[in-house]
Amino acid sequence: MKLMGVEKDGAWLYSEWALTYRVGWGHICKATSLIYAYTKDPELIPGDANGDKSVTVKDAEEILSLEEYGRLTIRGISDMIKVPLSITFFNQLDFVRVYVACATEEFDHADYKDFNLSMCQFMDSVEIAMYE
Repeated sequence: MKLMGVEKDGAWLYSEWALTYRVGWGHICKATSLIYAYTKDPELIPGDANGDKSVTVKDAEEILSLEEYGRLTIRGISDMIKVPLSITFFNQLDFVRVYVACATEEFDHADYKDFNLSMCQFMDSVEIAMYE
């Protein structure tokens, strides 16, 4: 994935990432399943033009059979980057929105280069999971 930009939004860093290709619901669910497995207190929020709703799953595998929506957000505390985050995938599009809490020195300011160094490998792993 390629970081398109990052900016501070209150106590969060907001960023948008470009995927290599547009992705469908199955790809989104695979990536979300990977993130779910490494997130404390994960919350899943599918949504579309009619609004969002929270869903409960028993395990990461159950995500693969979620009903299709226009977008899927997963949020919680990442075991990988050690801060709260929210990632939104969009069905049939090629970008991802990410919010990362400004909870550590690493994520306390919106610097493109520093943020990219902190998040790029994580986001690339998420994209690779879409195709496994």
